[in-house]
Amino acid sequence: MGRSFAMVVLLVVAASGCTPPPVDPERVAQQCEERARAAQGPTGSMTIGMNSRSGPSVGAAIGVTGDFLAGRDPMQVYFDCVMQRTGQPPIRPPALR
Repeated sequence: MGRSFAMVVLLVVAASGCTPPPVDPERVAQQCEERARAAQGPTGSMTIGMNSRSGPSVGAAIGVTGDFLAGRDPMQVYFDCVMQRTGQPPIRPPALR
């Protein structure tokens, strides 16, 4: 019994050190804003460049999220994202552009 008890105490002590770090509500709000912006429509970028070895270069990228394809409201995406990550409602409204 002594050895079993010692193992239980050791496991409890070890588990107490495994608590996740505190969540920064502002950082979560920023991350969730990005996700909500992506739900507003396709995102994209284009690059044009030139270098002395290979000459001109052109690149493009287009991104579409599942939230956009599902037709989810960006405000609801933001709210759900914050709730999922913090367990609490958002600390401020999103700044969507």
